[in-house]
Amino acid sequence: MEFSALLKIMVQKGASDLFITAGVPPSMKINGRIGPVDEVALTTEQVQDLVVSTMDKRQRDEFDKSHECQFAISAPGVGRFRVSAFMQRNNAGMVLRRIETRIPTLEELHLPPSVKTLAMTKRGMVIFVGATGTGKSTSLAAMIGYRNQNSSGHIISIEDPIEFMHQHSGCIITQREVGVDTDSFDIALKNT
Repeated sequence: MEFSALLKIMVQKGASDLFITAGVPPSMKINGRIGPVDEVALTTEQVQDLVVSTMDKRQRDEFDKSHECQFAISAPGVGRFRVSAFMQRNNAGMVLRRIETRIPTLEELHLPPSVKTLAMTKRGMVIFVGATGTGKSTSLAAMIGYRNQNSSGHIISIEDPIEFMHQHSGCIITQREVGVDTDSFDIALKNT
C-alpha cells in the first residue's frame, strides 16, 4: 500500500497513530485500540523504504548516526504528522501521530482558569511534563493561541519538532525547530 494512502486512511478513520514495523501489516490506533490496516505484513525492506521516504537528508543523516529521529511532515490535502523513526531488533520502524491542524481553545480542553493567567505570564519558564499522548503539545498550543489572541508582543517557541503552526494575530510568533532552525535547545535559548 502506498504511504500517502495510509495517511489518508488514518485521517478518514480518525486514527491517532500509525505503526510501521517489519513482520506485521501497517496498524492504526483508533479509539485506543490498535488494529491492522490490511492483511499483508511489511517486509524489512518495505519498512526501510517507507522510513527513509519520509526523511530529508538531514534527518537521514541523524537517523544513520543515532538510529532514531523525530520530525514532523506535512501531506498536502491530508494533514500534519509527527514521526518517530527508530531502529528495533536491528530493523527500521516508525510511528506517526496525527497532528490536529486546528488549535483548540483552553475552554475546549477543559483546562482550569489558572492556565489563562499562566499563559499571560511575562517572565519565567513554564514546564509541562507528562507521558506521550497526554496532551502536552496541545495544551501548550492552546496557551500560545490564548496569549496570541489576548495580547501583543513576541512569542518564541523552540520545538522538536514543530507540531502546531501558529498564525500571527495580536503577537508575532517565531517558531524554531531544533535541527532545522537551530542546532539545539541550549543554543536557541541562549540566542533568544
